[in-house]
Amino acid sequence: MKLRLCHLYPELLNLYGDRGNVLILRRRAEWRGIEVEVTPISLGDKLDPKAYDLFFLGGGPDQEQGVASADLVAKGPWLKEAVEAGAALLAICGGYQLLGEYYRTSTGETLPGVGLFAVYTEAGNKRLKGNIAIQVEELGTDRPVIGFENHGGRTFLKGARPLGRVIYGDGNNGTDQTEGARYRNAIGTYLHGPLLSKNPHLADYLLRLALQRRYGEVELPPLDDTLELAVNEAVYRRFLPTKGKW
Repeated sequence: MKLRLCHLYPELLNLYGDRGNVLILRRRAEWRGIEVEVTPISLGDKLDPKAYDLFFLGGGPDQEQGVASADLVAKGPWLKEAVEAGAALLAICGGYQLLGEYYRTSTGETLPGVGLFAVYTEAGNKRLKGNIAIQVEELGTDRPVIGFENHGGRTFLKGARPLGRVIYGDGNNGTDQTEGARYRNAIGTYLHGPLLSKNPHLADYLLRLALQRRYGEVELPPLDDTLELAVNEAVYRRFLPTKGKW
């Protein structure tokens, strides 16, 4: 069994340890005897929609997003073709914004998006920053997904379903208690950290989604996640407010 992972713009979009998500996915697959091939794809590179099972796109400042934006839009039809065919995708922060309809920056510049997610993003007056926990229904567990958010953009859903409901933190826009977006096997989120280091349940969920494209339903042998789950619980409890945004 082999997992083919495409890492988009690794040299441009890699804030707050986002690259670590690729390392975590690779290790969790290899520990189960699954071969992993990671291919970096950047500016000007052709994207074969049939070649990959999982795509990863990290976050970046406005300047780097501006550099990647036009190239990503050009790759957009290939990326959407891959997702429609069942490929999984994880996009963090700036990458998530660029996969929406558009991102309007604090200077008024409008960066066109791919349109994979039915969302749009506009810069706010202050950054939404801090620890965040969300409930993700598809994971089938009460265990939260935790991370760290730091974004100036406010993302609003236009028919897209959210990744999760905010337990504490700000999420997409600080007002509607939604976080991230979902479309088929594609996930967009503002959670940095890297996200998957403290959320092995989400990491394995992504691996299953990615592998089923070529192999059908896959049961992953369990790993010893004692330490990872202890961190998840400790961070969740540490920042859980007595009067939070519920």
